[in-house]
Amino acid sequence: MSLADPPRGPAADSPGAPGARGAPGGRVRVTSSRRGATTARPRPLADSLVQQTGAGELYLRGLLRAQLRLALEVLGVLVLVLGGLPLLYAFVPAVREASWAGVPLAWPLLAVGLYPVMVLLALRYTGRATRLESRLSAAARER
Repeated sequence: MSLADPPRGPAADSPGAPGARGAPGGRVRVTSSRRGATTARPRPLADSLVQQTGAGELYLRGLLRAQLRLALEVLGVLVLVLGGLPLLYAFVPAVREASWAGVPLAWPLLAVGLYPVMVLLALRYTGRATRLESRLSAAARER
């Protein structure tokens, strides 16, 4: 018997028969649909992130963009505050010449007044970054 000969007998029509599938000219009898077959279940986002699938990379890219945007916003505010003080002293002579107890007002403002602003910016950045990460975690739990 050669490969060109069709398989014979009832065993050849069964799904597990050696010549039934893939043999040239072989017949395959379909008796019913596969109703018991499982459908592909959606992957949780956490699996997509760990396995670095396309969806996981998309979510991570979005998170990184949001964090970069947040960092640039905070940096912009800090540059405005730090860069604005010398401009204020240069263009408003009354502020430059003001003093308190014989000490120019610029020194206490720089030494003491700037730190609360930086701490508030840091707290705002940390809170918003945590919120962004928790939104990604919540999306991972939902999927």
